[in-house]
Amino acid sequence: MSLTRRTVIATGLAAAATPALSASAGKGASNAAHFSLGYAPHEGSFASRGGLLEQIAFAADQGFRAWEDNEARKRPVDEQEAMARALSQRGMTMGVFVASMPKWADFRPVLGSNDDADRDAFLADIRTSIEVAKRLNAKHMTVVTGFMDRKVPEAIQTGRIIDCMRRAGDIVAPHGLTLVMEPLNTRTNHPGVFMQSIAQGYAVARGANSPGVKILADLYHEQIQSGNLIPTLDACWAEIGYIQFGDNPGRKEPGTGEINFANIASWLRAHNYAGVIGMEHGNSLAGREGEERLIAAYRAIDRT
Repeated sequence: MSLTRRTVIATGLAAAATPALSASAGKGASNAAHFSLGYAPHEGSFASRGGLLEQIAFAADQGFRAWEDNEARKRPVDEQEAMARALSQRGMTMGVFVASMPKWADFRPVLGSNDDADRDAFLADIRTSIEVAKRLNAKHMTVVTGFMDRKVPEAIQTGRIIDCMRRAGDIVAPHGLTLVMEPLNTRTNHPGVFMQSIAQGYAVARGANSPGVKILADLYHEQIQSGNLIPTLDACWAEIGYIQFGDNPGRKEPGTGEINFANIASWLRAHNYAGVIGMEHGNSLAGREGEERLIAAYRAIDRT
């Protein structure tokens, strides 16, 4: 697909439920102390260092303990396997990949509609993503609950999406996998999406009542749509399975916008969060200067 999720957004837990991150550096020796939390860069975070595997090695040498790859499902099998080996050798945890990529330009899927077609296709994607997750040693997969249907009352859509997510959870839970639903903002990036806040995700996750269905709390989206970040995390914590950072405005590294990520990192440490924190944002500066600023930004919030 020529129009990827990352292209569109660039233009426009329970703690116990999350696997612990390895403290081991594996076969490669790190040049820097490990971060206290599992911040996860992605391909492009350190683009000047080479290709995918070179960027993973560089990230490990800077003390990062996790990696994220939204587009991993579309990679060739041999590339998926090479990435998994590189992460294992460095003692790094694989974060999320997108299990069912929406058709952003077409405003699909519509999982709450009167037609079963989009729900059936969504569940088919979930089934075929299981082998990808196993190949990558991933435990969490991102899903988006689709777009609104203006002809169907929202309460009916909510019920249908809860049923759909319960079925999806039944597919993945026996494999030890968790689908994390990502609420998206409608003000800047994704007009028309169904799930727009962590609170709404909480209601769907509670309704699905499955260990295989949790919330992806992307704080960039939540800040735009609702704000009140720490109280929201606190209220919804039992259903949050994964975290992503990105400052607002601009969706760049911490310190470039209005979010106090140092306070959020402290809150996560106080709640013994042992999972991955996806660095779901770009760099504020190009090239190596931007990469150095990115590392410094995470050091600054990690030591407070």
